Amino acid sequence: MATISASNADSIRQHAIEKYVSPARRKRDKTFSINVGGVHKDMGLQNRVPAVCSALTSRKFLMEGRLHLISKTGPPSGKSTTVTYTYEFLDARKDEDKAHDRQDAWNRLRGALKDVFAELGGGENYLRNERANFYGPGKDR
Repeated sequence: MATISASNADSIRQHAIEKYVSPARRKRDKTFSINVGGVHKDMGLQNRVPAVCSALTSRKFLMEGRLHLISKTGPPSGKSTTVTYTYEFLDARKDEDKAHDRQDAWNRLRGALKDVFAELGGGENYLRNERANFYGPGKDR
């Protein structure tokens, strides 16, 4: 297995960030994919496919780009120009979690007075009685 120098790995990660990560983030994509063969060819590398694979799955790359690797397609060896990695942005995941939490809070709030309204004959009956007695018992506007 060929070793990769830190400068080569850094160059591969930098290329991937500039060409794939940053544009996907600007477009507000939730997920995006990077093909190993595309990076290898774009950078004019020769026989460095394992190095590209390693750089694109490294903890440093994932942390730097605030990414989560969600899938890998390609041969079982995982070291081929046909390998494609699909990532999601961690901040997008947080936004989805926040939206989910807001929806849960809203659903809890909607049901909070359900039993109270049921005791009063339902929400419509409650509102009808409130409107009828708005100015006090026996008083008209």
